[in-house]
Amino acid sequence: MSIASLDVTATAAPALPHPALIADPAAHAYPRPQLERERWTSLNGPWQFALDRDGRWRRPESVVWDDTTIVVPFAPETPAGGVGETGFFQAAWYRRTFAAPALAPGERLLLHFGAVDYEATVWVNRSQLATHEGGYLPFTVDVTEALLGNGPDDGLLQELVVLATDDPHDVAKPRGKQDWQREPHSIWYPRTSGIWQTVWLEVVSSTYVGSLRWSASLERWEIGVDLTIAGERRAGLRARIKLSVGGTTIADDTYQVIAGEVHRRIALSDPGIDDYRNELLWSPGQPTLIDAEVELWAGRGERLDAVKSYTALRQVGTQGDRFMLNGRPYPLRMVLDQGYWEHTGLTAPSDDALRLDVELAKAMGFNGVRKHQKIEDPRYLYWADRLGLLVWGEMPSAYRFTPQSVQRLTRQWPAAVARDISHPCVVAWVPVNESWGVPDLPTMPEQQHYVRALYHLTRTLDPSRPVIGNDGWESVATDILAIHDYDYMPERITRRYHSEDELPRLLERERPGGRRLVVAGHTEHTDVPVMLTEFGGIAYHPDPGRTWCYSRTATPGELLARYQALLAAVHGVPLFAGFCYTQFTDTYQEANGLLTMARQPKVPLEAIHDATRGGPEPDPGAVPGVERRRPGSPLSGVLHGGA
Repeated sequence: MSIASLDVTATAAPALPHPALIADPAAHAYPRPQLERERWTSLNGPWQFALDRDGRWRRPESVVWDDTTIVVPFAPETPAGGVGETGFFQAAWYRRTFAAPALAPGERLLLHFGAVDYEATVWVNRSQLATHEGGYLPFTVDVTEALLGNGPDDGLLQELVVLATDDPHDVAKPRGKQDWQREPHSIWYPRTSGIWQTVWLEVVSSTYVGSLRWSASLERWEIGVDLTIAGERRAGLRARIKLSVGGTTIADDTYQVIAGEVHRRIALSDPGIDDYRNELLWSPGQPTLIDAEVELWAGRGERLDAVKSYTALRQVGTQGDRFMLNGRPYPLRMVLDQGYWEHTGLTAPSDDALRLDVELAKAMGFNGVRKHQKIEDPRYLYWADRLGLLVWGEMPSAYRFTPQSVQRLTRQWPAAVARDISHPCVVAWVPVNESWGVPDLPTMPEQQHYVRALYHLTRTLDPSRPVIGNDGWESVATDILAIHDYDYMPERITRRYHSEDELPRLLERERPGGRRLVVAGHTEHTDVPVMLTEFGGIAYHPDPGRTWCYSRTATPGELLARYQALLAAVHGVPLFAGFCYTQFTDTYQEANGLLTMARQPKVPLEAIHDATRGGPEPDPGAVPGVERRRPGSPLSGVLHGGA
């Protein structure tokens, strides 16, 4: 089905929500798609829940439990969680029981948390096993030694208790768009506390694959793999790595594990012919993935671990004033994506909801998204990898500059980079947005040093991707000069940015948002790509009195006309190597989405698609997502009707 054949209007509304948007704790797939094992059990579903408004309880024995339940992984602030507590509270307690799977001698049981906001303490059978800080990051607990009994046949249930502490007034922690006021205002949204991603159990051997990192080199036509071993140290370990594309094996090698690690570069047969080479390259238009099977073997021939993963041949960077994908200039057409859902908050209602968002972005003509102020669920990145959508990864901001805020962010940001570094869809990193957390950046050298340090830290952790030190303005270190400009007049956008020769004047004189684009003394940004990474913000909402926006329209037709004119102006500026429109969906009171928060288009998708792409002509760099969507796509059921 082509975009043209979709019956999308801006007047009808669906009688029922799309199935992908119905909150279902059981509809969340394996949470870690690049390190997947067979023996796992989801702990999503009903848990006992106790609110601790003042944070007085310290241990499970002191908690006063009643009949309140919460549906994990949905936060207590969300309707889907079943608690609906939107006020201020310091802590929340969770409790449930589970049957431990049968463990063979030497096997271990791991307990994984996708994310708990903001600090978590974990007890199993009243033994405190772990604490973790960082509301957007995963962590793992080995619970083996705390288990009661010998397996599922002994009739014993294990008790799991989690304390989540999250001071709603603390603006010195990475919190992203979570509001510190009681009611959401302006561009800030409801808070997310406690468990908000999948909780799951996994059985492993006493020695197992702890981490995998993939990389690629087109110059040498090879795949890099960095593997670390966790658990009990053993001698004589070997790792077998098999790579295949479409069922055809392209590499199958075994490597000795040295000091608990494997670092190898797997040379692939270079086909030489460009046509065949291009078939192996990953891009939004042709997202070819390389499937990987990784096995860990002991010296006596015992298989200790087996995981499924994937990677891709893909290379990004910048060259002069252009963004490069696989060695060629590639214009970025992105949309700002806040990653919230109406009834489930930061948590996707289901795995299909994540896939749906990727497909909708492609259907609107975008080849990328900037995930804004959120470290997104790895399952979203999986669908972006599989369906072909570029992603900018961004760190949720703190809002004060203190030693504590610096320490928190510099601990958590490297963990975020490490979690997502192997996804081919991720093509840039953004540690800071709009000087949030560094409010005096132009005048305070220590804040300038901090942003520069984050830029260089990120480049150290991952030299393969561009880094935007401070997206929006007041740049001190960057690989892309990212500009935020919400001027709603297309002719002013054209006049302001019309000539590449005007860049020095632009850096010195223009003040989009009232801010200098470059901090004085840091004018080394004249030879990097320039992108308009936030603009637009045009709202249409049938009840405008209850919404916030950058500029407003009265009808869907006016919204489309304004979007078409603004996108035509941006496409007509040679200076821009790419853009990012604000925004993908309405998000609570912020009503400047191209879609409603229920993922319904406000205007026909075909018209959005053509304006985004700069016209209906074919695009060799990326194809519309609906043209090549896979069987069973959730997209087909959401596009009939609009808001």
